[in-house]
Amino acid sequence: MNFFKSFLASCLGSLVAFVVLMILVFSLLAASVATLSSGNENVVVEDNSILHLKLDAVIKETEIENPLEGVPVFGMENASIGLIQLKNVLNHAANDAKIKGIYLDVSVFMGAYASAREVRQTILDFRKSGKWVIAYSEVMTEQAYYIASAADKVYLNPEGEMEFNGLAIEVTFFKKMFDKLEIKPEIFRVGDFKSAVEPFFLDKMSDANRLQLNELVKDINGNIVAEIAASRNIDPSKLMEISNKMLVTDTRKARQYNLVDSLVYYDQVLDDFKDRVGVEKESDLNFIKYNKYKKSFTTTAAGKNEIAVIVAEGDIVSGKAQQGTIGSNTFAAAIRKARLSKNVKAIVLRINSPGGSALASDVMWREVTLAAKEKPVIASMGDYAASGGYYLAMGCNTIVAQPTTITGSIGVFSVLFDMSGFLNNKLGITFDEVKTGDIGELITFTRPLTEPEKAILQRSTDRIYESFTSKAAEGRKMQVEDLRKIASGRVWTGAQAKENGLVDVLGNLDDAIEIAADKAGIKNDYKLKYYPKYKSFLEEWLNDLEENTKTNALKEELGPHFGVYKQLQQIKRYEGTQARMPFKLEIH
Repeated sequence: MNFFKSFLASCLGSLVAFVVLMILVFSLLAASVATLSSGNENVVVEDNSILHLKLDAVIKETEIENPLEGVPVFGMENASIGLIQLKNVLNHAANDAKIKGIYLDVSVFMGAYASAREVRQTILDFRKSGKWVIAYSEVMTEQAYYIASAADKVYLNPEGEMEFNGLAIEVTFFKKMFDKLEIKPEIFRVGDFKSAVEPFFLDKMSDANRLQLNELVKDINGNIVAEIAASRNIDPSKLMEISNKMLVTDTRKARQYNLVDSLVYYDQVLDDFKDRVGVEKESDLNFIKYNKYKKSFTTTAAGKNEIAVIVAEGDIVSGKAQQGTIGSNTFAAAIRKARLSKNVKAIVLRINSPGGSALASDVMWREVTLAAKEKPVIASMGDYAASGGYYLAMGCNTIVAQPTTITGSIGVFSVLFDMSGFLNNKLGITFDEVKTGDIGELITFTRPLTEPEKAILQRSTDRIYESFTSKAAEGRKMQVEDLRKIASGRVWTGAQAKENGLVDVLGNLDDAIEIAADKAGIKNDYKLKYYPKYKSFLEEWLNDLEENTKTNALKEELGPHFGVYKQLQQIKRYEGTQARMPFKLEIH
């Protein structure tokens, strides 16, 4: 009887959930159709408007068009901000007579420092129009303050907080976990600095890795301090001392050292806005949000000449691309299409990737080199263009990077995991095999590899490294021996990479586009088109819903073992030879 009660209750719950889901989907579809049919003509920008730029969302290279923005549905608003769309908004606002200035609202910037610099530079360009930018927040992280320092005035809540104590990189190590689970990594790599696999067999940084990360973070911090010092008119050495010794421990210290202009409450900021636009009442202030303002104009340009901007963001994998991955088939096809198109006069390859599959990287590299023989192909590096990400760039005619871009990491590794101890001793599962030759199943996790098998995998890894470095040397017009001195898996900042000859120009995406237009001879007559095209927002949301349903079912089924399952899924991404950065660097 209890079984039938539970069964009926489960059926009833599923039915209710299904009905609610259908109502939600149809509501979203109706809202989507209504929003799409309304177009941009309903977005009216009033005179004396202030653009409210709230940078509280995840920053990506480009955003999927979301027709449901503004619809009051949980999780539908401010899912992400596309860097490309954000720059378009700021550039348009600079020339829009109805926009008098910007209210920069940034507490936590959810992007890396190269993206932050891209936003910061665009804000500085906006100010060249003669319009003002006022930054105000109750709390500012180090990255948020870096962006805010580009404003005319930086205001902070008197009881708020501001972080300004330099940068740090923390690396997570899994060796002790693997030891407890009786999982043994079988690692094959080339290069003293190819440290992507160190977390699998060490419990702290190697000397080589500590050296490269220390120099990397110091270089990035040096660039950031220099730029803030210039904007705030503070002596760079003094600002570095303030940072190193963490002299700013509260808002009053921030004001004392001139990091902010005033400590004020929000109503006092509104008084400032009223004075700037010439109104007496708070109700007369016209704020327009980013999500709304971007719908008030179009960036579509006339003309046949096209610069194809191909955005490569995420891990590099074989096959089709999905949001968040660079699929070799998808991107190779996009590059090929741009090469064959008579309307496309130049290509800008925008790269934001820590790398991934070496094979997939090589497939796309081939198409890049073919295109570069027929028309200008310019690489624009974002936050990361390392290992496989650099593999994509090295065949381009010109490589442009931000000083704070993380690049290089020219090296490869292969990793397999011997899980026989875990399966046998923890789960009671054993395996046996028969074979026709000396070498059995080479790609296996059910037994340790033999010494001859290890030698085969190491030779394969060495061969791929030789190919990688040879092609990189050819692309950079360097001797292979010289390139390998700065390769060996070493990670560099964009500024360091330029000194080493791995990068040609320090600049942003706009600089890369300008170089492409100039090389193609279409400097004043071109339009931009962005590739590849992804699924609609609604399709992506429904896919996420399905994935979340599967995840919840697995959590229910596996219970406390779900964490182990997630770790194993992450490990699977390292199958095959990888041209991947030494872990994803998160700089705090």
